[in-house]
Amino acid sequence: MSSLYDPTVARLTYRALLGRKRGLILTALPALLLLVAVLVRVTVGADDRMTADLLGGFALSAMVPLIGVIAGTGAIGPEIDDGSVVYLLAKPLKRSTIILTKLYVAVGVTVAFSALPTLLAGFVLNGNSQQLAVAYAIAAAVGSVAYSAAFLLLGVVTRHAVVIGLVYALVWEAVVGNLIAGARTLSVQQWSLAVAEKIGGEGLVVSDVSLTVSVVLLTAVTAGGTWWAGRKLRTLTLAGEQ
Repeated sequence: MSSLYDPTVARLTYRALLGRKRGLILTALPALLLLVAVLVRVTVGADDRMTADLLGGFALSAMVPLIGVIAGTGAIGPEIDDGSVVYLLAKPLKRSTIILTKLYVAVGVTVAFSALPTLLAGFVLNGNSQQLAVAYAIAAAVGSVAYSAAFLLLGVVTRHAVVIGLVYALVWEAVVGNLIAGARTLSVQQWSLAVAEKIGGEGLVVSDVSLTVSVVLLTAVTAGGTWWAGRKLRTLTLAGEQ
Protein backbone atom coordinates (compact mmCIF):
# COMPACT_ATOMS: atom_id res chain seq x y z
CA MET A 1 0.00 0.00 0.00
CA SER A 2 2.92 2.35 0.72
CA SER A 3 3.84 2.31 -2.98
CA LEU A 4 0.34 3.52 -3.87
CA TYR A 5 -0.22 6.16 -1.21
CA ASP A 6 1.90 8.55 0.83
CA PRO A 7 0.24 10.22 3.84
CA THR A 8 2.59 13.20 3.84
CA VAL A 9 1.87 14.01 0.20
CA ALA A 10 -1.84 13.52 0.87
CA ARG A 11 -1.80 15.87 3.87
CA LEU A 12 0.00 18.61 1.92
CA THR A 13 -2.37 18.20 -1.02
CA TYR A 14 -5.47 18.38 1.18
CA ARG A 15 -4.08 21.50 2.82
CA ALA A 16 -3.51 23.13 -0.57
CA LEU A 17 -6.96 22.22 -1.91
CA LEU A 18 -8.93 23.10 1.19
CA GLY A 19 -7.24 26.40 1.93
CA ARG A 20 -9.32 29.51 2.40
CA LYS A 21 -9.51 30.59 -1.26
CA ARG A 22 -10.15 27.21 -2.89
CA GLY A 23 -12.28 26.11 0.03
CA LEU A 24 -14.69 29.00 -0.55
CA ILE A 25 -14.91 28.21 -4.26
CA LEU A 26 -15.47 24.53 -3.59
CA THR A 27 -18.26 25.33 -1.14
CA ALA A 28 -20.08 27.87 -3.32
CA LEU A 29 -21.52 25.52 -5.97
CA PRO A 30 -22.81 22.84 -3.56
CA ALA A 31 -24.36 25.58 -1.42
CA LEU A 32 -26.09 27.02 -4.48
CA LEU A 33 -27.40 23.59 -5.50
CA LEU A 34 -28.83 22.95 -2.04
CA LEU A 35 -30.37 26.43 -1.88
CA VAL A 36 -32.08 25.95 -5.25
CA ALA A 37 -33.25 22.48 -4.18
CA VAL A 38 -34.88 23.91 -1.05
CA LEU A 39 -36.55 26.72 -3.02
CA VAL A 40 -37.87 24.30 -5.64
CA ARG A 41 -39.20 21.91 -3.00
CA VAL A 42 -40.96 24.75 -1.17
CA THR A 43 -42.49 26.31 -4.28
CA VAL A 44 -43.12 23.27 -6.51
CA GLY A 45 -43.17 20.34 -4.12
CA ALA A 46 -41.78 16.85 -4.69
CA ASP A 47 -41.51 16.27 -8.43
CA ASP A 48 -39.50 13.55 -10.16
CA ARG A 49 -39.13 15.46 -13.42
CA MET A 50 -37.88 18.58 -11.66
CA THR A 51 -35.45 16.47 -9.66
CA ALA A 52 -34.00 14.88 -12.79
CA ASP A 53 -33.76 18.23 -14.59
CA LEU A 54 -31.96 20.00 -11.75
CA LEU A 55 -29.59 17.19 -10.83
CA GLY A 56 -28.80 16.45 -14.46
CA GLY A 57 -28.80 19.99 -15.78
CA PHE A 58 -26.93 21.68 -12.95
CA ALA A 59 -25.18 19.09 -10.77
CA LEU A 60 -23.81 16.75 -13.44
CA SER A 61 -23.34 19.17 -16.31
CA ALA A 62 -21.85 22.11 -14.38
CA MET A 63 -21.07 21.51 -10.71
CA VAL A 64 -19.23 18.18 -10.97
CA PRO A 65 -16.87 19.18 -13.83
CA LEU A 66 -16.14 22.59 -12.29
CA ILE A 67 -15.25 21.08 -8.93
CA GLY A 68 -13.22 18.47 -10.81
CA VAL A 69 -11.26 21.29 -12.46
CA ILE A 70 -10.51 22.93 -9.12
CA ALA A 71 -9.53 19.70 -7.36
CA GLY A 72 -7.75 17.99 -10.25
CA THR A 73 -5.61 20.89 -11.42
CA GLY A 74 -5.15 22.23 -7.88
CA ALA A 75 -3.73 18.93 -6.64
CA ILE A 76 -0.44 19.48 -8.47
CA GLY A 77 -0.63 22.38 -10.92
CA PRO A 78 0.30 25.17 -8.47
CA GLU A 79 3.35 23.20 -7.26
CA ILE A 80 4.61 22.91 -10.82
CA ASP A 81 3.88 26.56 -11.58
CA ASP A 82 5.77 27.94 -8.57
CA GLY A 83 8.58 25.36 -8.74
CA SER A 84 7.92 23.87 -5.31
CA VAL A 85 7.35 20.48 -6.95
CA VAL A 86 11.15 20.18 -7.04
CA TYR A 87 11.19 19.65 -3.27
CA LEU A 88 8.56 16.95 -3.56
CA LEU A 89 10.39 15.17 -6.37
CA ALA A 90 13.62 15.28 -4.35
CA LYS A 91 12.09 12.96 -1.76
CA PRO A 92 12.63 9.19 -2.07
CA LEU A 93 9.19 8.57 -3.49
CA LYS A 94 8.14 6.86 -6.68
CA ARG A 95 6.59 9.29 -9.13
CA SER A 96 3.66 6.92 -9.50
CA THR A 97 3.10 7.14 -5.72
CA ILE A 98 2.98 10.93 -5.91
CA ILE A 99 0.49 10.91 -8.78
CA LEU A 100 -1.73 8.20 -7.25
CA THR A 101 -1.79 9.96 -3.88
CA LYS A 102 -2.76 13.25 -5.47
CA LEU A 103 -5.41 11.47 -7.53
CA TYR A 104 -6.89 9.90 -4.38
CA VAL A 105 -7.05 13.33 -2.75
CA ALA A 106 -8.56 14.99 -5.84
CA VAL A 107 -11.19 12.25 -6.12
CA GLY A 108 -12.00 12.46 -2.42
CA VAL A 109 -12.43 16.23 -2.55
CA THR A 110 -14.48 16.12 -5.76
CA VAL A 111 -16.79 13.41 -4.41
CA ALA A 112 -17.22 15.22 -1.09
CA PHE A 113 -18.11 18.54 -2.73
CA SER A 114 -20.19 17.19 -5.62
CA ALA A 115 -21.58 13.67 -5.10
CA LEU A 116 -22.64 14.18 -1.48
CA PRO A 117 -24.39 17.52 -2.14
CA THR A 118 -26.08 15.92 -5.16
CA LEU A 119 -27.41 13.17 -2.91
CA LEU A 120 -28.65 15.68 -0.32
CA ALA A 121 -30.25 17.87 -2.97
CA GLY A 122 -31.98 14.81 -4.41
CA PHE A 123 -33.37 13.91 -1.01
CA VAL A 124 -34.66 17.46 -0.56
CA LEU A 125 -36.20 17.63 -4.04
CA ASN A 126 -37.73 14.22 -4.28
CA GLY A 127 -39.84 13.25 -1.31
CA ASN A 128 -41.68 10.47 -3.16
CA SER A 129 -38.74 8.28 -4.13
CA GLN A 130 -35.05 8.50 -3.26
CA GLN A 131 -33.92 6.37 -6.21
CA LEU A 132 -33.17 9.40 -8.39
CA ALA A 133 -31.06 10.98 -5.65
CA VAL A 134 -28.98 7.83 -5.32
CA ALA A 135 -28.69 7.43 -9.11
CA TYR A 136 -27.39 10.95 -9.68
CA ALA A 137 -25.10 10.82 -6.64
CA ILE A 138 -23.45 7.63 -7.89
CA ALA A 139 -23.16 9.16 -11.36
CA ALA A 140 -21.53 12.23 -9.82
CA ALA A 141 -19.08 10.03 -7.92
CA VAL A 142 -18.20 8.05 -11.05
CA GLY A 143 -17.74 11.25 -13.01
CA SER A 144 -15.59 12.67 -10.21
CA VAL A 145 -13.02 9.93 -10.70
CA ALA A 146 -12.69 10.53 -14.44
CA TYR A 147 -12.64 14.32 -14.12
CA SER A 148 -10.01 14.17 -11.37
CA ALA A 149 -7.70 11.99 -13.47
CA ALA A 150 -8.16 14.10 -16.59
CA PHE A 151 -7.65 17.44 -14.88
CA LEU A 152 -4.75 16.13 -12.79
CA LEU A 153 -3.09 15.22 -16.10
CA LEU A 154 -3.76 18.73 -17.39
CA GLY A 155 -2.15 20.14 -14.28
CA VAL A 156 1.01 18.20 -15.07
CA VAL A 157 1.28 18.81 -18.81
CA THR A 158 0.35 22.50 -19.12
CA ARG A 159 0.49 25.73 -17.16
CA HIS A 160 -2.90 26.64 -18.63
CA ALA A 161 -4.68 23.69 -17.05
CA VAL A 162 -7.32 25.77 -15.26
CA VAL A 163 -8.25 27.71 -18.40
CA ILE A 164 -8.45 24.56 -20.54
CA GLY A 165 -10.39 22.77 -17.83
CA LEU A 166 -12.88 25.62 -17.49
CA VAL A 167 -13.38 25.74 -21.26
CA TYR A 168 -14.10 22.02 -21.27
CA ALA A 169 -16.42 22.22 -18.26
CA LEU A 170 -18.35 25.35 -19.26
CA VAL A 171 -18.35 25.06 -23.05
CA TRP A 172 -18.05 21.39 -23.94
CA GLU A 173 -19.91 19.75 -21.07
CA ALA A 174 -22.49 22.41 -20.27
CA VAL A 175 -23.22 23.64 -23.82
CA VAL A 176 -21.82 21.56 -26.69
CA GLY A 177 -22.38 18.21 -25.02
CA ASN A 178 -26.01 19.09 -24.35
CA LEU A 179 -26.82 20.53 -27.77
CA ILE A 180 -24.84 18.55 -30.35
CA ALA A 181 -25.66 14.86 -30.50
CA GLY A 182 -22.33 13.74 -31.98
CA ALA A 183 -20.34 15.47 -29.26
CA ARG A 184 -22.09 13.60 -26.48
CA THR A 185 -20.07 10.46 -27.07
CA LEU A 186 -17.01 12.39 -25.86
CA SER A 187 -18.72 13.81 -22.78
CA VAL A 188 -17.92 12.56 -19.28
CA GLN A 189 -21.32 13.88 -18.29
CA GLN A 190 -23.05 11.53 -20.74
CA TRP A 191 -20.94 8.58 -19.55
CA SER A 192 -21.97 9.34 -15.99
CA LEU A 193 -25.60 9.72 -17.04
CA ALA A 194 -25.48 6.18 -18.44
CA VAL A 195 -24.73 4.96 -14.92
CA ALA A 196 -27.56 7.08 -13.49
CA GLU A 197 -29.91 5.78 -16.18
CA LYS A 198 -29.19 2.19 -15.18
CA ILE A 199 -29.91 2.94 -11.52
CA GLY A 200 -32.69 5.53 -11.84
CA GLY A 201 -34.76 3.90 -14.54
CA GLU A 202 -38.35 5.01 -15.22
CA GLY A 203 -37.26 7.00 -18.30
CA LEU A 204 -36.39 10.06 -16.24
CA VAL A 205 -32.64 9.71 -16.80
CA VAL A 206 -31.48 9.33 -20.39
CA SER A 207 -27.95 9.07 -21.78
CA ASP A 208 -26.99 9.02 -25.46
CA VAL A 209 -24.14 6.62 -24.70
CA SER A 210 -24.65 2.98 -23.77
CA LEU A 211 -23.60 1.76 -20.34
CA THR A 212 -20.97 -0.60 -21.77
CA VAL A 213 -19.33 2.11 -23.86
CA SER A 214 -19.52 4.54 -20.94
CA VAL A 215 -17.78 2.15 -18.53
CA VAL A 216 -15.03 1.49 -21.08
CA LEU A 217 -14.47 5.21 -21.72
CA LEU A 218 -14.58 6.17 -18.04
CA THR A 219 -12.00 3.47 -17.29
CA ALA A 220 -9.83 4.51 -20.23
CA VAL A 221 -9.82 8.20 -19.25
CA THR A 222 -9.07 7.42 -15.60
CA ALA A 223 -6.35 4.86 -16.24
CA GLY A 224 -4.87 6.66 -19.25
CA GLY A 225 -4.83 10.05 -17.55
CA THR A 226 -3.19 8.65 -14.42
CA TRP A 227 -0.54 6.74 -16.41
CA TRP A 228 0.28 9.72 -18.61
CA ALA A 229 0.52 12.08 -15.63
CA GLY A 230 2.97 9.73 -13.93
CA ARG A 231 5.03 9.43 -17.11
CA LYS A 232 5.12 13.20 -17.58
CA LEU A 233 6.14 13.72 -13.96
CA ARG A 234 9.12 11.41 -14.50
CA THR A 235 10.06 13.45 -17.56
CA LEU A 236 9.94 16.65 -15.54
CA THR A 237 12.30 15.08 -12.99
CA LEU A 238 14.81 14.10 -15.66
CA ALA A 239 14.63 17.55 -17.22
CA GLY A 240 15.32 19.12 -13.85
CA GLU A 241 18.37 16.94 -13.29
CA GLN A 242 20.01 17.78 -16.59
